[in-house]
Amino acid sequence: MTQRLIRGRLLSFLDAPQSLDDHAAYRYEEDGAVLVEDGVITTSGDYATVRAQAGEGAIVTDHRPHLLSAGFIDPHIHYVQAQIIGSYAAALLEWLNTYTFVEEQRFNDAEHATRISAAFFDEMVRHGTTTAVAYCSVHKASAEAFFAESHRRNMRMIAGKVMMDRNAPEALRDTPQSGYDDTKALIASWHGKGRQHVAITPRFAITSSPEQMEMAQTLMREYPDLHMQTHLSENHAEITFTKELFPWCDDYTGVYEHYELLGPKSLFGHSIHLSDREADVMSETGSVAVFCPTSNLFLGSGLFDLKTLDERDKPVRIAIATDVGGGTNYSMLRTVDEGYKVLQLQGQRMTPLESFYRITLGNARALSLDDRIGSLEPGRDADIIVLDARATPAMALRMETVGKLSEELFLLQTLGDDRAIVETYIAGAPAKSVL
Repeated sequence: MTQRLIRGRLLSFLDAPQSLDDHAAYRYEEDGAVLVEDGVITTSGDYATVRAQAGEGAIVTDHRPHLLSAGFIDPHIHYVQAQIIGSYAAALLEWLNTYTFVEEQRFNDAEHATRISAAFFDEMVRHGTTTAVAYCSVHKASAEAFFAESHRRNMRMIAGKVMMDRNAPEALRDTPQSGYDDTKALIASWHGKGRQHVAITPRFAITSSPEQMEMAQTLMREYPDLHMQTHLSENHAEITFTKELFPWCDDYTGVYEHYELLGPKSLFGHSIHLSDREADVMSETGSVAVFCPTSNLFLGSGLFDLKTLDERDKPVRIAIATDVGGGTNYSMLRTVDEGYKVLQLQGQRMTPLESFYRITLGNARALSLDDRIGSLEPGRDADIIVLDARATPAMALRMETVGKLSEELFLLQTLGDDRAIVETYIAGAPAKSVL
């Protein structure tokens, strides 16, 4: 098979950086390269060493002086909300009822779902996001369209048909049985096909009856290796409503705990307002709290207390995500920039090394997929992005005074967007330049 050798300055994380001086947490090569064969990284490191291992017929692409990184990973996004991003609303429940539930009804039309899927994946590639965990609508056709487009592009994606049988318009409600049946059918058709992963997806406790939560529980028992995604403790009004619907639970997390939905592949979007007991059970089960800074700020939901959750005696696993369309940008660069500001408001710090770790290897670990994605180490999928810290005149001007890698990363974080993504490689094939 044809080999591809991608040359540039190489950055690959090995562990979570503990400080700006933690050079052992990552590999950096000023003149580096990645050798790809059959969509997988066979070797990476300094250019001379990697070039010596490549065959004479290898395709060589030289991206110097740009930076090579593992593709970004977005662990919480709603592809069916692509056309309501940036819609004005006061808070979460108003936003859902005014925009979200209206928009998602359109996805009973397979043709519409196909069109939006294609546009969504274009945005993923444009912004350097090579893996995402996506919510589809309640309609099975929306998930079918998503997976068909992802498979066509050979992307590693995780997604699920939303299960919701109450507190939503009739056109957006399934039943406990149909939600179960549709999810099982998607698993049979798509899970493990190419690079596709199906997630069990009860939208959140407010929109699922106890009977539907029991069906989600059954799916988790039948498919213990699948991911589960839902929402948790995003907004005070949401928490109050959840307690009214499940009065026998002491707290919001207790609802999911009761139905055995917590675990190391369970992703809980937002998780802002957790009690100590809730954080303890999240930690004990290995569940993942997903920080969605642009969404939390946009809807006024609250400030995610990352450092407290991360550094407590029982630390909680954490991911960081866009949450489009409540989130206001597809870019993981913009996401960590807003996340940095959220932490600043609480007297906390996130170094630029930590930011880039979190949107690559950190999120891969949160998804239990770090053996496949999140770094440029041999054996990983060749999902690679090329970053240009001089992508705009303002960035180029600032780069004249940048002398350290950490300063360059912080510049990319604070001023970068899709223009800073020179190329996105999916399983070793260039994808952005061919859009």
